[in-house]
Amino acid sequence: MTDEQTRPAIPQVESKLRHNILKMPEEIRTASGINIFGRRIKSLVFTTDIAVIRNCDADAVFAVYPFTPQQAISDAIIKAAYVPVFCGVGGGTTKGLRTVSLAKDVEMQGAMGVVLNAPISNANLLAVSAAVDIPTVITVVSEETDISRRLLSGADILNVAGGPKTPDIVRKIREKHPEVPIIATGGNEPDLILKTIEAGANAITYTPPTPAVLFKAMMERYRE
Repeated sequence: MTDEQTRPAIPQVESKLRHNILKMPEEIRTASGINIFGRRIKSLVFTTDIAVIRNCDADAVFAVYPFTPQQAISDAIIKAAYVPVFCGVGGGTTKGLRTVSLAKDVEMQGAMGVVLNAPISNANLLAVSAAVDIPTVITVVSEETDISRRLLSGADILNVAGGPKTPDIVRKIREKHPEVPIIATGGNEPDLILKTIEAGANAITYTPPTPAVLFKAMMERYRE
């Protein structure tokens, strides 16, 4: 018998209405996960849409968006989420003391971690990591990133977002830093998710379909 056949079935608890949630790809379950404050994180939904956040089975929320971070947005997401939230606090356009203030704010709001974008300087990274008592996640977009300097500057977790090169970047990091926690983008294709995990990623960020795409599928079912 295989492990799958001998493993006890997992009980499923649903309601009459809350049974059609957005499920993360099954392939993500093969990841090792990252234990943070006693909670094991394998899948992170990459969205700020509260409706999606409230209706998916991700282990955590990756709340990073292409605007300057705002406390009102992080507060709304953290209050609405059932699961831990990692909040973007800048690193590109938003830098310096503002990133430190934002990091302190989201920690007090209840975030599990803060996320800094790739352009952030090591000095700024160090200032943020010293200001909060939650993990600091630094985004890595290139093989040329000096990972050792990032870790010395206070990065607790790496978030690899290198597009199609993501598995290669993860593999290169893992060769030199076997113990560092790595979150990575896995795309929407099962093969790419598995390839990224096999390269050494501990957890995967998943970008869900937009509400418009999800609603279109629902309307097509209604029309049948």
